[in-house]
Amino acid sequence: MRIVRTSERGPVDQRTTVTGQVWFEPVLPTTDDATIASVTFAPGARTFWHEHERGQILHVVTGRGLVCSDGGEPQIIRAGDIVWVPAGERHWHGAAPDSVMTHLAISLGVTRWAEEVA
Repeated sequence: MRIVRTSERGPVDQRTTVTGQVWFEPVLPTTDDATIASVTFAPGARTFWHEHERGQILHVVTGRGLVCSDGGEPQIIRAGDIVWVPAGERHWHGAAPDSVMTHLAISLGVTRWAEEVA
């Protein structure tokens, strides 16, 4: 068992992996190859393209956003929705143009970042 105190959580600098204003709050430092963070996106902000070695779970806590797999169309996600992104699936996610969105992101394994979404 491990208890993570607030004082153990440090800031995360993600300026090279997002477009727009995004606030990352680590919930649990990387433990057993799992990283958990609360991520808040300003309207229209989003991640760059990326993929996860063992997948990612997104739990939308507030607001409305978009998630998109490479080659697909952006899908609307809302508070209460859960998104499972399989291992190796290239994707992006972020807030809708007219809404702030916060999600809990559980990333499994290494995250491989790519280019900004066009």
